[in-house]
Amino acid sequence: MAIQWFPGHMNKAKKQIADTMAKVDMVIEVLDARLPRITTNPLIHELRLHRQRPSLKILNKADLADPAVTAAWVRHFKQEAETEVITLDEAGKLRDTGKVLALCRKLVPHRTGGEKPVRAMILGVPNVGKSTLINALAKRKLAKVADTPGVTQSQQRIELPEGTILVDTPGMMWPKINSNNDGYKLALSGTIGRNAFDAVDVAWYAMGWLALHYPEAIRTRYKLPDLSEPGDVLFERAARALGCVQSGNRIDAQKAAERILVDFRGAVLGRISLERPDNSLDMDLGEEDPEAAAGEAAPEAEQP
Repeated sequence: MAIQWFPGHMNKAKKQIADTMAKVDMVIEVLDARLPRITTNPLIHELRLHRQRPSLKILNKADLADPAVTAAWVRHFKQEAETEVITLDEAGKLRDTGKVLALCRKLVPHRTGGEKPVRAMILGVPNVGKSTLINALAKRKLAKVADTPGVTQSQQRIELPEGTILVDTPGMMWPKINSNNDGYKLALSGTIGRNAFDAVDVAWYAMGWLALHYPEAIRTRYKLPDLSEPGDVLFERAARALGCVQSGNRIDAQKAAERILVDFRGAVLGRISLERPDNSLDMDLGEEDPEAAAGEAAPEAEQP
């Protein structure tokens, strides 16, 4: 199942971002530390390079990602010209806001505050934590915060302390997700709108991928002694370990899938990164649907 998600308001947002890019000094791009490459919007990247705007990349949700992998991503992004990098987590939002503003001033030293404030556009894919960061920077609630992607749907101009003007933009995806693997990982992390994917498909993908790359994360949690078993078997065993069983000893696939997604997103399974700069985590389930790789259709997982 190919996952695609590009709500109508994002077409308008794309044009607004292109127009506003010409009026700002720099770009703050908020990325998910668990999947920084996939959450780098190629449209934003092209616009930034076209306008030659420096970039501050914020690897957000770093407390959910594998710390060693996050450190590798920081080194990777620091090799880019006119780019600064910082990691943030929930606990550090308020503590590190001064560092964020200092890095903005470093990237555009010709803007000195006062009559020449730093004009920064903040961008990111949906549900990456952009609104929470804005509220922390402003030291008051200005942006709506929700676990549902796509809450912010219009731009707003925010004056921050120390001579910084921030232009907030809607979270924006790109029109077509070219890789099935990327689509599943975006859905697993909570970036894709809930109506754009099947939770059972994504949970199947998660179980197979984690068995390959973070086996200990699921072995104990879901009582899985043999991780070489097919994805459908792993999913069914996990469902039973979670108590997601209906009458007739059938598993409740939907309930189990939702539990697995919540476990991943809340770091119940540990700190996990879905990609590395060297692409060593991209050799996962190929470009097939996870249910096809398992040899049967997802609904069959509900059979005894």
